[in-house]
Amino acid sequence: MTDRPINILLVEDDELFRLGLSTRLQQEPTLRIAAEAEDGETAIAVVNQRPFDVVLLDIGLPGIGGIEACRQIKQRHPALPVLALTSHNQPALIARLIEAQAQGYCVKGIAAEALVLAIRSVAMGATWWDAIASQEIQAAFQSTAPGPSPAETSTTLPPLTKREQEILALMAAGQSNQEIAETLYIAPGTVRVHVHAILQKLEVRDRTQAVILSIQSGLIPP
Repeated sequence: MTDRPINILLVEDDELFRLGLSTRLQQEPTLRIAAEAEDGETAIAVVNQRPFDVVLLDIGLPGIGGIEACRQIKQRHPALPVLALTSHNQPALIARLIEAQAQGYCVKGIAAEALVLAIRSVAMGATWWDAIASQEIQAAFQSTAPGPSPAETSTTLPPLTKREQEILALMAAGQSNQEIAETLYIAPGTVRVHVHAILQKLEVRDRTQAVILSIQSGLIPP
């Protein structure tokens, strides 16, 4: 993906917003709006016809809606990253996005530079949840019914090294690999190696699931 632009399917029903977003993103040499869709049904059909690197998906779509479109896209193309766009930042929405297996979401109005970074991140296999989303995820788990005690659950998880625990805590704080590298004064490549090891040990597919499992189990404090 480093040798060519990231091919994006932009799904947005607001024509003016879609035009503005497409124009701005295509100013980036590493990004390319390969196709556009106005609703979830069209997005699913387009994804089934040609490959993309990322689906940038508005949640407030007509028809089946963005959440259901995300769910169906991920069912048929589980390796295709979906980054959601939404006007709302609510715990219930975040929970539904996680259930639909989105790689993350951005609130409309986010700085263009941050959106570009989010797209690049999910295209490389990372997840992207903004700081408010991270807080909402943690709050949601704090408010759920109590499960097994940390003492009971932590013994079932494989042990993490001290460095892995440090990185996991920073992941929970919403830091990117680059930010973690700067915080710990280590190379970004080293962070990626540790993150991969953490995901393997916890038997999860991405950073979000690792953080959620760790909070639930008491491995890190909420």
